[in-house]
Amino acid sequence: MSSDTLAKVPAAPQAPERADALTIVPQRRFGQWTAAVAVLALLGLAVNSVLRNEAFQWNVVADYFTSDSVLRGLWLTLWLTAVVMVLGFALGTLLAALRLSANPVLRAVSWGYVWLFRSIPILVQLLLWFNIGALYPQVLGVRTVNLLSPVAVAVVGLTLHEAAYAAEVVRGGILSVDRGQIEAAQALGLSRWRRWRRIVLPQAMRSIVPPAGNMLIGTLKGTSIVSVIAVNDLLFSAQLIYHRTYQVIPLLMVATLWYTVVTSVLGVGQYYVEKHYARGTESAR
Repeated sequence: MSSDTLAKVPAAPQAPERADALTIVPQRRFGQWTAAVAVLALLGLAVNSVLRNEAFQWNVVADYFTSDSVLRGLWLTLWLTAVVMVLGFALGTLLAALRLSANPVLRAVSWGYVWLFRSIPILVQLLLWFNIGALYPQVLGVRTVNLLSPVAVAVVGLTLHEAAYAAEVVRGGILSVDRGQIEAAQALGLSRWRRWRRIVLPQAMRSIVPPAGNMLIGTLKGTSIVSVIAVNDLLFSAQLIYHRTYQVIPLLMVATLWYTVVTSVLGVGQYYVEKHYARGTESAR
């Protein structure tokens, strides 16, 4: 083929650039934006109604928020929560160990305890302990009438109640650990204590911490029920004030704000504890 013939051959058409061939159109999300605007509008109306409603008497809330009687009630609430959680989880751990025991009698006793105390409402339990003298006037020659103070009744009643739930939380955490890892630790000759401390507990805590944190917050709020037996907690302190001043709503808001502040702090602490025990897992990233 001559050079003139080659010169007349038309060149192959070039492919159009991809930027010209494809036009990217962003997805329209009218429904999501409309819902977001509607929710923000409703939230704004709710906040505005709370802040501008004179019935809340925010000046009275500010006056009593850090009063001595309220702070004493808050301290008792925090102390009661800490004591109940420590004792409840100590007893709950023992019950969980009994439930996992090979002894059928111990398993039955643990199961019966959990069944009984989860079946009876906490208010009924507190009233029963508060009136224990009517059931058993004497125990081993000791008169039980007025033997327990209201604070002691609150500690006993709440602890026994929390232990039933703590037992199931601990048992579930232990059962979440792969049995193969325990057998591998046994094969390496690790003692029982080292197996539990180095193998079982670190992994079980990943499953124990979230429900335990929820139990802590629930116990904090649940302590308000002890006001029915005249324990001078945060709610009862607010009640004593509004029975004298008849400013019911502002004092209830004082208690509400303190509960909100404390539960928020506990929620932040729970987040970092969960993050600590979740190290090395996907949820920790």
